[in-house]
Amino acid sequence: MTRLSKQWVQHNQVPLYAVAVVLAIGVGLGRPGASGPLEPLINPVLAVLLYVTFLEIPFVRIRRAFRNGRFMLAALGMNFLVVPAVVFGLTWLLPQEPVVLVGVFMVLLTPCIDYVITFTELAGGDAEQITAATPVLMVVQLLVLPLYLWLFMGQRVAEFIEAGPFVEAFVVIIALPLSLAWATESVAERSARGAAWQDAMEWLPVPMMGATLFVVIASQLPRVRDAIGQIAAVVPVYVAFLVVMPLLGRLAAGALGMDAGESRALLFTSVTRNSLVVLPLALALPPGYALAPAVVVTQTLVELSGMVVLTRVVPRYLVPDTVVNRGD
Repeated sequence: MTRLSKQWVQHNQVPLYAVAVVLAIGVGLGRPGASGPLEPLINPVLAVLLYVTFLEIPFVRIRRAFRNGRFMLAALGMNFLVVPAVVFGLTWLLPQEPVVLVGVFMVLLTPCIDYVITFTELAGGDAEQITAATPVLMVVQLLVLPLYLWLFMGQRVAEFIEAGPFVEAFVVIIALPLSLAWATESVAERSARGAAWQDAMEWLPVPMMGATLFVVIASQLPRVRDAIGQIAAVVPVYVAFLVVMPLLGRLAAGALGMDAGESRALLFTSVTRNSLVVLPLALALPPGYALAPAVVVTQTLVELSGMVVLTRVVPRYLVPDTVVNRGD
C-alpha cells in the first residue's frame, strides 16, 4: 500500500503542486491575515521536507560524494563566478534604485541550500552530490555575499549583512534534518520498527513539497501584492535567470564530462536561489530598504513556479538519461 501511494504521488506530482499553488494564491489574496500564522511555519515545513528527502539517500553514497572534487569545484565556480557575472549583467535591465537592486542581489547571489535537494531528486539528478555540497555552499555564500554587495552597491549595504540568520537556517533546515535522517537510517538497519518507519516516510517528499509551496506562497503573497506596481520590473530578470542559468549549467557539465545525474545536479544548484534564508536578512535591513523583502519574495514565487517546469524539462530535454559523458 505504501509503495502504491508513493508511485501515485510521484506520478501526479505536478498536478499536486498546481493545486497547492492555486490554494496558496487563493488564501494569500482572499485572506491576507492568514500570512501571520503561516509565516512561522516556513522553516519547520522545510525541515520536514528535507528530512524525508534525506531519508531517500543512503548515507554511504553521501560520504562518497564528498570525495568528488570535480563536482564541488564546478558547483563553486558556477555559483560564485558565473552567477555573479550573469546577475550583474541582468541587473542593468532594472531601474537603478538601491532599494530594488539590494533585494535582487541578495537573492540571486546566494545558492539554495535546502529545497534544491528535493528538486534535484525529482528531476532524477545526483542528490548525494547536492547534499554533500550544501555545507560548503552555505559557508562560502556567508563569506562572499557582503563582498559582492560591496562591489556592486557599496559599503552602505554590505555592512548590514549578519551571519546569524544564515547559521540559524543551516542548523534548522539542513543540520538537524540530516542528523535525524542519519539516525533513522541507522535504527532502520537494526530494527524492524525503524525500517517500517522509514518505509512509511517514502511517500511524503511530494506532499511535503506541496505543503512547502502552499505555506511560502500563502504567507508571502500579501507582501508582494502590496508592492506589485513597484517590483513588477524584477520579474523579467528572474525569468531570464531561470532560462539562462540552466543552459550555462548544462554547457559546464558537458565541458566537464559529467554524466546525467551529475549534470542535473550542477544545473539545479546553478539556478536555485536561497530566497527563504535571505528573506530574514532582507527584513532586517534599515527602514529605507523596506521594499527589499517584497523583491526577495517575488523571486520565491517566480522560482517555485519555474522549478515545477524545470523538474520536467531538464530530464526530458536538457539532460536526458542518454547523456553519459564520463569516460568519453
